[in-house]
Amino acid sequence: MNKKVRVRFAPSPTGPLHIGGVRTALYNYLFAKQNNGDFILRIEDTDQNRYVEGAEKYIIDTLDWCGIPYDEGPGKDLGHGPFRQSERKLLYKEYAEQLIKSGKAYYAFDSAESLHKHRKEHEKKGKTFIYNWHNRLKLHNSLSMSPEELQAKLDKGDSYVIRFFTPQDEVLHLKDIIRGDIQIDTNILDDKVLFKSDGMPTYHLANIVDDHLMEISHVIRGEEWLPSLALHSQLYDAFEWEAPVFAHLPLIMKPEGKGKLSKRDGEKGGFPIFPLSWGNSIGYREAGYFPEAVINFLALLGWNPGTEEELFKMDELIKVFDLNRVHKSGARFDPEKTKWYNHHYLQEQEDSVLLNSFKPVLNEKMEKERAFDLSLVRNDDYIANVISLIKERASFVSEFWDLSDYFFQTPNYYNEKVVKKQWKENTPALLSKIASLLETLEDFSSPELENMVKTWIGNENLTFGQVMAPLRLVMVGDLKGPHLFDIMALVGKNETLKRIRLALEKL
Repeated sequence: MNKKVRVRFAPSPTGPLHIGGVRTALYNYLFAKQNNGDFILRIEDTDQNRYVEGAEKYIIDTLDWCGIPYDEGPGKDLGHGPFRQSERKLLYKEYAEQLIKSGKAYYAFDSAESLHKHRKEHEKKGKTFIYNWHNRLKLHNSLSMSPEELQAKLDKGDSYVIRFFTPQDEVLHLKDIIRGDIQIDTNILDDKVLFKSDGMPTYHLANIVDDHLMEISHVIRGEEWLPSLALHSQLYDAFEWEAPVFAHLPLIMKPEGKGKLSKRDGEKGGFPIFPLSWGNSIGYREAGYFPEAVINFLALLGWNPGTEEELFKMDELIKVFDLNRVHKSGARFDPEKTKWYNHHYLQEQEDSVLLNSFKPVLNEKMEKERAFDLSLVRNDDYIANVISLIKERASFVSEFWDLSDYFFQTPNYYNEKVVKKQWKENTPALLSKIASLLETLEDFSSPELENMVKTWIGNENLTFGQVMAPLRLVMVGDLKGPHLFDIMALVGKNETLKRIRLALEKL
């Protein structure tokens, strides 16, 4: 196939987009961009009963947040639109009638009640009712009635569906980039409904007609559509159209046990499965994930580059992505790995970017707590310096406060276990001496502080443990945090001395 690569992501607006849907969009986008092709968004809203207000906007907002912009779609019509199937419904009837004229489809007038009765009768005999070659001449359709009888029904406006005429005793030879060669016996296929008398097509007809008219070259979609491949392939043949290349992606599986990843798994495991929040379900964006992290872990859920490399930005993915390296079997979702990716991308963020995310949290905390110097909370340079010291230990901006609270408020609590272990009889005397030395220090920078304290420890024949642990305790309230002298330098001379004196009073 030498025509231009054009792929489409075609979700239904029936609710929030599952993270598996985002991966489908991503793989389509990567393939299109790698081949200088077009990525199209089509909204498949033929099932108006299941349409959910706001779902289409959610889909578009998700693609924008993830950095997967569509070239054509709602609001971007370059000649292949409209891109909502509900706005294309006048197209489909002529194609359904074209199949009837060529003998590839037929009218069926069976009522829902009669079909239900047939199913029940088959169940009693331990069989499954399939509407196809072995019984269609016995059922209520245009194949079993005269042309006059058919015309009378159509003139009268009787309800009907148009069914595909599946051939008998044939073997279909289908190809899939991921699955390889597939053979299907047509005798096991049913005559699927393509069109209803209310003027709306089923997914199958609309899908094929739209893909053809939009000149889609490759259909990259989820494994759940694999059973539809036989019908879709036959429809292309019936219309005498060139079929696109198909690729069916593996499912994203639960972290543990069998089955595909569901909303319940997210609720149970405390992790998102939607890209953006929807109702009571928190999304990856709102949970503090970076879009780059989400794209990176999704890309490797079902595909690998053939190397040990795990970190890829979008432009790197576009270069190395290969549909032939997509796995057939399901990919197990790992919530801890998603956090690992977010940790990596957090470290790569500019401190100024992280500052904008942290400031609202900081301001909220400072309304409840009292900063030792409120001007610091309003000082972007100070906050950026704090972030640079603590971000290495964080995977999310939401963790910054617990990692940095002592930079903004004087500790009023000291870890009891640490006090018991580190606060010795001579500790007050040692810290008093350090306070005296610090008062004389003109340059209160981290290197000068470290040099002075360590030199004094050596001169007094003390161990580092005797001094450094208690000093960290009074500065932080615990034995945590970055380099001790970086903390002291940042909070400043007055605050450092204040903390030492306060601890001497309290402890």
